[in-house]
Amino acid sequence: MTQETGGFAALDLNPNIVAAVVATGYEEPSAIQQQSIPIILAGHDMIGQAQTGTGKTAAFALPVLNGIDVSKREPQALILAPTRELALQVATAFETYAKQMPGVNVVAVYGGAPMGPQLKAIRNGAQIVVATPGRLCDHLRRDEKVLSTVKYLVLDEADEMLKLGFMDDLEVIFDAIPETRQTVLFSATLPSSIRSIAERHLRDPKHVKIQSKTQTVTAIDQAHLMVHADQKIPAVLRLLEVEEFDALIAFVRTKQATLDLAAALEAKGYKAAALNGDIAQNQRERVIESLKDGRLDIVVATDVAARGLDVPRITHVFNVDMPYDPESYVHRIGRTGRAGRDGRALLLVTPRERRMLQLIERVTGQKVAEARLPGPQAVLDARIKKLTASLAPLVAESEASHGELLDRLTADLGCSPRALASALLRKATNGQALNLVSVEREQPLVPNGAPRERTERSGERGGERERRAPMPLGEGRVRCRTALGARDGIAAKNLLGAILNEGGLARDAIGRIQVRDSFSLVELPEEGLERLLTKLKDTRVAGKQLKLRRYRED
Repeated sequence: MTQETGGFAALDLNPNIVAAVVATGYEEPSAIQQQSIPIILAGHDMIGQAQTGTGKTAAFALPVLNGIDVSKREPQALILAPTRELALQVATAFETYAKQMPGVNVVAVYGGAPMGPQLKAIRNGAQIVVATPGRLCDHLRRDEKVLSTVKYLVLDEADEMLKLGFMDDLEVIFDAIPETRQTVLFSATLPSSIRSIAERHLRDPKHVKIQSKTQTVTAIDQAHLMVHADQKIPAVLRLLEVEEFDALIAFVRTKQATLDLAAALEAKGYKAAALNGDIAQNQRERVIESLKDGRLDIVVATDVAARGLDVPRITHVFNVDMPYDPESYVHRIGRTGRAGRDGRALLLVTPRERRMLQLIERVTGQKVAEARLPGPQAVLDARIKKLTASLAPLVAESEASHGELLDRLTADLGCSPRALASALLRKATNGQALNLVSVEREQPLVPNGAPRERTERSGERGGERERRAPMPLGEGRVRCRTALGARDGIAAKNLLGAILNEGGLARDAIGRIQVRDSFSLVELPEEGLERLLTKLKDTRVAGKQLKLRRYRED
């Protein structure tokens, strides 16, 4: 079914929203989305009973986005979530689905972060506010009218909110927003307390009830590894050293990530290729055929590009980026373990993605065991094992066929057979010294479980450049972040020049610029920041998009 005649387009959503959804890898709406989206679009209040993992976030996010008036710089939708982690997850989902809707702004409001920037973002016109009830009530005590323009209210995981004791806070919030709003409530269960809220605050609600249909995949050996976002490529390279695979598919979220990882793998000598939505069908078919016949061993793909991919020789799936939902996870790992063969699936999990891992385990009914990144000794042993395997077939026949040549070479070179063998091994391994010291000197990774939770955002102190804490902010300035860093060939002067040229700022308006290995931080004026970031939206530095965004220091 094509995007134009079916799928999400058939739900009468804004084409820009449909395009953003399809770009994430979804082709067909889930059951909860099929039933909920038309009800919400029609303006009805609704109670949705659905487990996490059924696609309920998109079930309310898409129709809410459809009703946002981007010309109005005021809060129009309020989404309440029980925890900071869920609030951040929902806010990210809204930002993803609104990528092709210029002018839509989302703010996440939760405890543990400074209140000033949150309230300012609301007052500056964020149309979508995703909040935990407790922190939102703190803001209402400062400004009781801050939500007076809300026309959509969504309670996500309402039963969890009540378990956490937010009943009184919910009543305060209900009183602070217009009675004419449209209210949508999602809950896995409907205890009497939830039904009581519905009776008091929802108007003739429609009911939708969905059961999760995610299937478990018991035949596949699954494991997860805790890493940090800037460590993913080094972690993949290290895992490939020790994993014995025939063919492998690595899943990432974005088209650019497929190109970046495939390039890193090719640079290390692996037969790898990218597969994403920009690749023409005939090229896609060539990649798949190459994977089938052994000309390729690794394909780096987005979810949408891997739909229908069925290659029996795939023994491993690497989930380099976390999937958007448990259904996508099951679909991904189902690419291995085909036709009764063994399969292995590894999932890289950043500290902020622990909650999604728990959801995957809950929905699939399976524990995804934790594994450890291989240490230097394991890498060294794997390299020597591969070298031994490559030399073993040659040893038996070499003495008979090359004995005379050996004698001549040792005589001509004036060296011992051992010295000659060492020289030939050095050539065979491209100069790579196969000893523990050399392996330990390679790019280090932070050990699993090391307390480096917010390296990029809050900069924990440590010896490495990536861990340095950001410098104190200048007065009237905010810190913004770009994913471009030193490894992209970026220097502070490059960033300064691009921002001055494209943003139209005076030199003294820009504060400190801190260039790290995998990202950079830039101080910009707080006043007019959103307009400036819009101006810089398409700016490129060293051939790559700048993509500055506000840096949340929580």
